[in-house]
Amino acid sequence: MQEVFHEAAKLSNKGDPFVVATVVRTKGSTPQKPGAKLLVREDGSGVGTLGGGCVEGDIWFAAKQLMKQGGPALEREYELNEDLAAEEGLVCGGTMYFLIDPAYSPDDYRMYATEIRDAYEGGGAVALASIVKSPNGSVRTTGMKLFVRENGSTNGTLGSDSLNQEATKRALRLMAHGNSEYVKAEDGTEYFIEAYTTPPQIILCGGGHVSKAIAPLAKSLGFRIFITDDREEFANPTRFPEADIILAKTPENALQQLPINANSFIIIATRGHRYDNVALEAAAATSAKYVGLLGSKRKTIVIYEDLVRNGIPVPRVKEIRSPVGLDINARTPSEIAVSIIAEILMFRLGGTGAPMKLEDWRLNRIVEKIQVQKTASVR
Repeated sequence: MQEVFHEAAKLSNKGDPFVVATVVRTKGSTPQKPGAKLLVREDGSGVGTLGGGCVEGDIWFAAKQLMKQGGPALEREYELNEDLAAEEGLVCGGTMYFLIDPAYSPDDYRMYATEIRDAYEGGGAVALASIVKSPNGSVRTTGMKLFVRENGSTNGTLGSDSLNQEATKRALRLMAHGNSEYVKAEDGTEYFIEAYTTPPQIILCGGGHVSKAIAPLAKSLGFRIFITDDREEFANPTRFPEADIILAKTPENALQQLPINANSFIIIATRGHRYDNVALEAAAATSAKYVGLLGSKRKTIVIYEDLVRNGIPVPRVKEIRSPVGLDINARTPSEIAVSIIAEILMFRLGGTGAPMKLEDWRLNRIVEKIQVQKTASVR
């Protein structure tokens, strides 16, 4: 998605028209999820993907027709039934909803694309709300936009003060992790909000075995990596080649210097209880939404007592993840790293952590279906 906005900013600055198609909503199993994008240039070439297949081909054709003939933004719905999915080689059967949004002149998209690109590269978080559907007779049209910055300032409109206020509140909430949301307002208006922020970053307080196992995993998932340990032999580029920033300082000092925001994930894994205690108290004072402590429940209880005794607000203590990670019965540093990264992804992406195994009742229906088919074939 980031490459789409880089290209949109580039084309806007050149004055070239383009169309951006976005998956705004899905039902069931689909090849792409909300937020997936395809930018189509005037020459028919593109950046990004909507999942491939004939659906993407049809959206691509619609985008080229818009640039050729003109016209407003479009909303499209595609049902991936079993026959269509089979033809495309897809193991899915859901429904996808798209917003096909043309930018005919530089001013149509330049500000949005430029500030969104900057948000990805460390600038302030932003969000873009776009109308997808509006009630019959409404003055609102598909493609109307409201652009929201993290300081609450806005540009554009969704057509009414009440919608603008509601969308702004939702946008500010979504900015913390760069999430998206499809909204059906009380008046029947439907709009899609996407928030954009800096890449997620993991701060590993302690350069031991678990941190060493976490770093390459997190890097492969697009996280920036910050390492802090007051022992230089545990905080250096040789030990952590994946790190973006390494500070050979105690965590409580290093955390004051690092660019921590709501999209930061702090893991406390120092070399002992005394260091963990001080580091966790410093981490709790930051704006990071996720703070995790490696250790046993007994250790957690003792440290929590100290946090409460030292005046850390109880709601903040409740937010701390300790013992950190999902319960997969991990034992080795590599297994513990997987457990921790899995919980971070669950937290960031809004998952439940529950198994995705097919339910027994679905398997029972499969068995019944096959039995009916066998009986019918015998007759």
